[in-house]
Amino acid sequence: MYRYFYLLFFLVPGLISCQLGSVVPDPVIDVKVKPNRTETDPAQTTVVPSDADPLLVHSILKGHELSSGLSESLDSFLQPQPLLPYVGDFPLSDHPRVMAFLDRYQGRQKSTLTAWLQRSGRYLPKMQLVFASEGLPLDLAYLAMIESGFNVRAYSWAHAAGPWQFIESTGQMYGLKNDWWQDDRLDLEHSTRAAARFLKDLYKRFDGDWYLAVAAYNAGPGRVSQAIRASGSRDFWDLADGGVLRTETIEYVPKLLAALHLARDPQAYGFADLELAEPIDYEVVTVESQTDLEIVAELSGAGYQKIKELNPALKRWSTPPGVKNYQVRVPVGTAEQFKQLYADLPAEQRVRYHRHQIKSGDTLLLLAKRYQIQVDDIIALNNISNPRALQLGRDLILPLREGFTQRPVESLADGYVRSRRRSYTVQSGDSLWSIARRFEVTEKQLRVWNTLGWSNMLRPGQVLLVSQPSSRVAQQAGTSPQPTAEVIYQVEPGDTLWGIGRRFAVNTDQIRQWNDLTREHILRPGQKLTLLVPAGRQG
Repeated sequence: MYRYFYLLFFLVPGLISCQLGSVVPDPVIDVKVKPNRTETDPAQTTVVPSDADPLLVHSILKGHELSSGLSESLDSFLQPQPLLPYVGDFPLSDHPRVMAFLDRYQGRQKSTLTAWLQRSGRYLPKMQLVFASEGLPLDLAYLAMIESGFNVRAYSWAHAAGPWQFIESTGQMYGLKNDWWQDDRLDLEHSTRAAARFLKDLYKRFDGDWYLAVAAYNAGPGRVSQAIRASGSRDFWDLADGGVLRTETIEYVPKLLAALHLARDPQAYGFADLELAEPIDYEVVTVESQTDLEIVAELSGAGYQKIKELNPALKRWSTPPGVKNYQVRVPVGTAEQFKQLYADLPAEQRVRYHRHQIKSGDTLLLLAKRYQIQVDDIIALNNISNPRALQLGRDLILPLREGFTQRPVESLADGYVRSRRRSYTVQSGDSLWSIARRFEVTEKQLRVWNTLGWSNMLRPGQVLLVSQPSSRVAQQAGTSPQPTAEVIYQVEPGDTLWGIGRRFAVNTDQIRQWNDLTREHILRPGQKLTLLVPAGRQG
């Protein structure tokens, strides 16, 4: 199955246009890939339909609309290869740092890389279609493997989420919404589109150098620009060897390049028996108003967990309230049945539950009367142990229909897959100052996180936590992130980032991130800063 999808991006444009011209819609995009300017690889071109429906592409390339002769020739051509999604349009390097990671991937990390590569079969085809439509090298989709191991529910210690590990502020800049009901960073297509556009912006900023663009995806463009100024070089390897980038960023580009070496010839590196996951497929239906996922599952004839799996951006039990014409994904072959049954379902029957946040004066009896439901049902659904002691701010799920389930309450616990906090093993000659500088934290933070006294001496082999504790404030049941508003602030004489942050209730690191500022940046009167501030704090 995978081999034909692989050929969409591998065969020469002439073969595609001759054999598929009658079924693949026009227009097409010529994706011209400019090699890293430190390399000598020639530019390459891949031709991909700009509006090709992934389901149609899959159908065509699985042989359903190919002549038997062509299908047999494709089978014969690809038989010797363990079939990974397309690789071959990104400039590689044999730098020793790359080779070191390639050795690691074949050694102690082989089982991890095997799992990631096998999982790639599920997500890469759709990611590469998005990258092709944005005019990016298809190989860049493998960056999601370095970011998250192709885990759409990944959540890092730095509060980055999804396959492309967007932090909330950067995600907002590229149209990814995150609130109590949904997190678009977990949406496969939306987050991939955002990642593609972010990478395009970085590529443009760094004058067509993909290595610098990829490094900036990890470190932020401000830090890479600062490193270029400090070193006087625009060559990534010079920056890596010059001590002007964080260790994480120095390793980030070689990790990607090593993975691409491996993906281009997996057999040569000992990955001959990969079993790729089935590519994710779905159909999209539109729900006119808030609709419970239980309803979607019943009307489509699919399981509830399957609907949740296909819609990871939905944190709760339903589509967001107040959002019209929300796009929901259902299993292939179920959309038509859903549309017919949904059209006959009255709007008031599309929701079985209501979220109520407890306020001063609320009692279960008052809520039961207001929503015309039973007090015992509220107690049972929400596992309330003491009905007389309701906690202000707690979310209650109110069952509006008989036959309720525990699914809404279960969905109050977020479904993120969280990574562990980062740690560091102390080496001979290390000091708190050098470790703090390396991981861009303060000595005081290291002391607090590791309960170190002011006189504590570090010992070689000692393991220190070097990242902040993970915060779940925005995901906990009963809490809601504050809505934000974009403010353009003009710097006045005497302003500091600390003072501006205090005025608008944001922190200085966020201001730097939103405006691509380094820690050494000096504010100038008249300079304009973009701030994403809590609603009500616009001035």
